[in-house]
Amino acid sequence: MGIEKLTDKEEKQEKIVTMFDDIASTYDLANRVLSLGIDISWRKKGCDKAFEILDKKHLGQVTDVATGTGDLLIYWKEQAKKNGVVIDKYVGIDPSVGMLKVAKEKVDFAEFIEGKAQKLPIEEGSTDVISISYGIRNVVDRVEALREFHRALKPEGIVVILEFTKQERKRFVDKFVDFGMKKVLPKIGGFISKNYEAYQYLPESIEEFLTTEMLSKELEDAGFEMQYTESFSLGISTLLVAQKSKK
Repeated sequence: MGIEKLTDKEEKQEKIVTMFDDIASTYDLANRVLSLGIDISWRKKGCDKAFEILDKKHLGQVTDVATGTGDLLIYWKEQAKKNGVVIDKYVGIDPSVGMLKVAKEKVDFAEFIEGKAQKLPIEEGSTDVISISYGIRNVVDRVEALREFHRALKPEGIVVILEFTKQERKRFVDKFVDFGMKKVLPKIGGFISKNYEAYQYLPESIEEFLTTEMLSKELEDAGFEMQYTESFSLGISTLLVAQKSKK
């Protein structure tokens, strides 16, 4: 048998996964420094909004996709306690073995599985929540992944997306945001991780990504009903919450 050749999409996805393997050990530090810790409040807001929309005090499972080092799972647990919500099971899924190694050392209450967003290793209708923070931009087959989220969620299940969506830069202050993202961020992230290419990829990937409206439309096309959107910090980050129908 011959060796199967990867498609262009598969090659691009593998390159992204390898990049995250390379920066896994410094990923948390770089995130905190680059966001000045503000990303923590963004993540907590996503969890709180999901609990508010679900309006349940007992959930079977929360699944964090492209979980990286497991950061968001920590906030899911913290905010569940504050909201009086009991969650039976936490699952983190990521294609990067390097990221999962860090996650397993950091988070002792969750199950971690190597896997891709476009082919989740969980059963149909098995999870109440799927979250993905700053990861959907890195999924090459994004439309396929959104359909997969819909498959894996229970009826009325919630998908929570935090992402750097593409913004129309018309305000004066947007020039400073662009300068920070394109010039400052790659230098600081590159210095911390010693991988300048990885942090040059970040602003480039945002420029190539969707607007909030476009991503909302893709969620609706995948069978979701949009429930909430909010932009944070001059439009740098966006929260999108969508829900699967009862049927």
